[in-house]
Amino acid sequence: MTVSRRRTAAVALATAGLCALLVPPADAAPTEAECRTSVRGSLATAVCFNPDADADRVQLHVECARWWDPDVDGRPVEVGPARAVTLADRCWMEIRGVWITHA
Repeated sequence: MTVSRRRTAAVALATAGLCALLVPPADAAPTEAECRTSVRGSLATAVCFNPDADADRVQLHVECARWWDPDVDGRPVEVGPARAVTLADRCWMEIRGVWITHA
């Protein structure tokens, strides 16, 4: 349906005493916190900001490069609405990968 037809239909419904929403809903707001990760040597850091009105739980995961260095799964942390948290963990030596999961 084109914009002019939607307007015409809305005006016709309004004059008839009826109300209807003919415009499709806007894109949904983000439902997860936005996280940025960084690695400096053997330290991994993630900063997560939650722009949504609902709380989110984030968890930092670090994969170490050496076979003898255990990988790290941090504890889940709640990020409230309009709040930010910083998560950090480390390997003994180099880091192969860092990622965030949302619980």
